[in-house]
Amino acid sequence: MAWKVCLSDIDFGREEVDRVTEVLNSKWLSMGDVTGEFEARLAEFLGVRHAFLVCNGTAALHLANLAVGVRPGDEVIVPSLSFVATANASAYCGAAPVFADIVSEHDLNLSPQDVGRKIGAKTKAITVLHYAGYVADMEAIGRIAREHDLAVIEDAAHAPGASRDGARAGSFGAVGCFSFFSNKNLVTGEGGAVVTNDDRVAEEIRLLRSHGMTSLTYERHKGHAFTYDVLRLGWNYRASEITAVLALVQLEKLERNNARRLELTQAYRRRLANDERLTLPFLDHAGRSSCHLMPILLPAGTDRERVMAGLRERGIQSSVHYPPIHRFGIYSSHGGAGSLSMTEKVAERQLTLPLHPLMSDADVEAVTSALAEALAEEGAP
Repeated sequence: MAWKVCLSDIDFGREEVDRVTEVLNSKWLSMGDVTGEFEARLAEFLGVRHAFLVCNGTAALHLANLAVGVRPGDEVIVPSLSFVATANASAYCGAAPVFADIVSEHDLNLSPQDVGRKIGAKTKAITVLHYAGYVADMEAIGRIAREHDLAVIEDAAHAPGASRDGARAGSFGAVGCFSFFSNKNLVTGEGGAVVTNDDRVAEEIRLLRSHGMTSLTYERHKGHAFTYDVLRLGWNYRASEITAVLALVQLEKLERNNARRLELTQAYRRRLANDERLTLPFLDHAGRSSCHLMPILLPAGTDRERVMAGLRERGIQSSVHYPPIHRFGIYSSHGGAGSLSMTEKVAERQLTLPLHPLMSDADVEAVTSALAEALAEEGAP
């Protein structure tokens, strides 16, 4: 259907078209100079030593787990209120995801207290999602990790450009991971990045991204190498120069678009503030968000599907972020039910409203008016 206000949209224009055309005309489409330029600019933007462009965010998470030494028989503490890739990346390594709860209905990030309770003899790492673009309490999580000699992996898919305590998301842990999927703040369609300050971790990622090979096709094309060795069982997680050039242009727009997302978020909060039935998470968050999502919590007992249907009838697209991972059949034997009470309570009530930098203030008004009407029709308490 034709949405009056869609959940997300892409700020693409003439510059993306022109830069992609330049790459096509160069006839070098695999990883090359454009990839290197983006990696250097991303590293500078985030304040890290190393950045690697990869084919998608899931590949970034897999490489991160591998690079910090996650192996079969290990356990990795992960949030359940996340996209399934956050847990899958540990399972790809033969490790068991151990699900930890979120802080509260006001802070949907991983609870440091519950992380501490879930650490066991097999725990190797902690994966932290910066939910909706709000950076988690990395000081507390980092303290726990150091106490138990654990690696911290940041799933910063929602949070390019977000910051807290003077540092950017992705720069706190041993390794940070980003997604450039079509609904993200920095969009290339597919694509992602892995970043780190650790030289050893960087070398592992460099090898594992491309078959464990010591030199790449582009290096041999340029005459910088003539042969190669294979040192690791690696993967083909490379991205193309088309992905890289889109990422370069999008990186240039990121701070402007994040600022617009913040303006829209504040407009939503002003219009929804007087509805005491709703809970608006992250109102008192410490840090600057990338405002990837606009999450709200509906009144307890509300039929969310009927509310979403009411929004759809009015041309407003909405979504749910997320069905808890521990409820999926593949992870149901891992436990979690009962020990993730806050995650389960929030997951029943969570609704995501449209948020993207191409929205107008009038769009926010249209969404909030439609929400009020849909809630009234549903008879929300």
